[in-house]
Amino acid sequence: MMKRFLALALVSILSTSCLAQQHPGAEEFAARAADEYELNQEEIIALLEEARFKQSIVDAISRPAEGKPWYQYRPIFITDKRIRGGAEFWREHEDLIAQASEQFEVDPQIIVAIIGVETFYGRITGSYRVLDALTTLSFYYPDTGNDRSDFFSRELMNFLLLGSEEGLPLRDVTGSYAGAMGLGQFIPSSYREYAVDMDGDGRRDLWSSMPDVIGSVANYLHRHRWQFGQPVTYAADVAEDANMDRVSRRNFKPEVTVADLTAEGFTPVVPVDGDTPAAVLRLEEEGSDAFFITFDNFYVITRYNRSPLYAMAVFELSEAIEAEFRK
Repeated sequence: MMKRFLALALVSILSTSCLAQQHPGAEEFAARAADEYELNQEEIIALLEEARFKQSIVDAISRPAEGKPWYQYRPIFITDKRIRGGAEFWREHEDLIAQASEQFEVDPQIIVAIIGVETFYGRITGSYRVLDALTTLSFYYPDTGNDRSDFFSRELMNFLLLGSEEGLPLRDVTGSYAGAMGLGQFIPSSYREYAVDMDGDGRRDLWSSMPDVIGSVANYLHRHRWQFGQPVTYAADVAEDANMDRVSRRNFKPEVTVADLTAEGFTPVVPVDGDTPAAVLRLEEEGSDAFFITFDNFYVITRYNRSPLYAMAVFELSEAIEAEFRK
């Protein structure tokens, strides 16, 4: 019995030693997974030993599409194919989209547009193993001046928890270079918090269950307080003496009113009640800047992806899809 105990102890020591050499910091991560979440430490070690560092993931996170100016970012998503594809997707799943829209009080074109921007309606869901992506970004985050390794370490932990909660095959699941999964590209923490079982089969399946996919996107927006039927953004007329300090740079949460912005030189081209909370967005066009008044619903879209470019692309695509759908 003592020999067997010593043998098992030796195997455990060798395993953690190998893991520490392979992924610095992973040994402590596995111990924390066991201590804080009662996950099996040996199983976590074995899983992480199979994870592979991917330089392509480091390269991708270092130059995200959201780093482009608006005039280069917009054509990636606002295309005839994506607009027609959105209308076709809406027609194909019209009853499901209507059900989710009514249940979660989210405008249907926004649900469709998010799936369109994220994965081209399921055509491009990502080819990286999520295990590799989250391990790489947890333990090898590049020196970009904004260390997000702790964020991805938390996502890796949530990914492990999803394995037991949803029965995900952790060694096989694929997604984006940032570890986002399924047609709606949910990171693991969002999957655990916002995904819903719309088809009632006891699982939240964001790959092959269209009710779950559509319902989960709608629920995400609902939980972040989407306001059905309310505006997202309007173009702004800008006075020569407008207060440019009012232009939002990082936080797009409306903290002043339309009346305040009008007094400071920013007027929406569509009349809006002066008491409406709002913010100002500047986007870089080729050779000039464009200004927009943004509202609470714009901010909600930035909870899905914090980039204002993303939010504007979702909005513009949603408008074009709705026009195509209603032809």
